[in-house]
Amino acid sequence: MTLDRQALGFGSGERAVFSSDPWASRGRLHPETSSPTRSDFQRDRDRIVHTTAFRRLKHKTQVFIAADGDHYRTRLTHTIEVAQIARALARALKLDEDLAEGVALVHDFGHTPFGHTGEDALAEMLEPYGGFDHNAQSLRIVTKLERRYAEFDGLNLTWESLEGLVKHNGPLANIDGGGLRGPIPRPILDYCALHDLELSSFASLEAQVAAIADDIAYNTHDIDDGLRSGYLTFDMLEEVPFLAGLMREVGDRYPGLETSRFTHEIMRRQITAMVEDVISVAQDNLRQVRPQSVADVRGAGRVIATFSEAMSQTDVQIKKMLMTRIYRHPDVVLVRQNAASIVADLYRAFMAEPREMQKHYWIDQIAGMAEAAKARHVGDYIAGMTDTYAIAAHRRLFDHTPELR
Repeated sequence: MTLDRQALGFGSGERAVFSSDPWASRGRLHPETSSPTRSDFQRDRDRIVHTTAFRRLKHKTQVFIAADGDHYRTRLTHTIEVAQIARALARALKLDEDLAEGVALVHDFGHTPFGHTGEDALAEMLEPYGGFDHNAQSLRIVTKLERRYAEFDGLNLTWESLEGLVKHNGPLANIDGGGLRGPIPRPILDYCALHDLELSSFASLEAQVAAIADDIAYNTHDIDDGLRSGYLTFDMLEEVPFLAGLMREVGDRYPGLETSRFTHEIMRRQITAMVEDVISVAQDNLRQVRPQSVADVRGAGRVIATFSEAMSQTDVQIKKMLMTRIYRHPDVVLVRQNAASIVADLYRAFMAEPREMQKHYWIDQIAGMAEAAKARHVGDYIAGMTDTYAIAAHRRLFDHTPELR
């Protein structure tokens, strides 16, 4: 029996000539038979959602430690918000929505417990052994560390999904192969030796919209969570003219509106304005570049899905406000210092006695490994921890565990 893909919804809706074609993928490292009911990009998205790494995002910090309250964003809720915005952008630009969503869903897999604080601490510990980069760790997870399938390690995602994961923030290498933003992380180079992700070119538009969706999401929800925490006030938002304008608009239309509704009305307008700005700029750039294929997008030599100059300035102003008012707030800095000490303590403890890494699948071989290989496995183990698991492990190994609130 032959399935009718059109009847199943495949290919429904107009797709731009410069979008990624799910029926013409460059394939997977390990060849697989295509599904009769799902495109390859749909399968990638589904595999990502069903991973252990995706579930762990529920208990990993975005900005505020989970102990601060149940309503703050975690890595999981942030990821879902990014995916929603990425899919909306992809639909507006007639791209493959499944690929854009998949890249958005996988983009934070490599983050450590305690957000960027944990990443910085682990990078310092692993500096003698090649350092630590969360994007490279995401690739390592989906190509090696997830152990679900009988025939291969990782998820065996398509070339396009892996390209989007690695290059969604732009090319990593110049034409000669040198790193554009410092040394290219070893896990990325190692994988590219097997399955070249063409690090000197730009990524697909699907990956580009996932990247800008990440900026839109955290600019908005960090303000929302900052207001909830009390570290931000509406008066502080006046520092950013764009936000001041949104507050005037909401205040004029809904005088006396309760705080929670007032906040939400600002946030929804912020997301809408940023999304519409990206769509407008991308449409203008597409008219200039006139790409006739996804290869033309990769070779355009520029980002196509981005903010306008005015919105880019707003983006910088918002990030500056968040850095000053939240990320460098003395209370947040103290929590970050305590979180960093937990990660550093765990690293030193596991390097000294690898068998303390309970249930690690290399536990029987790790003690005899060379120092660099052992350090990388310890890094994998710690990076995979949730906040709650890291705290519990520290309490098991040490007499005193710092408070994170």
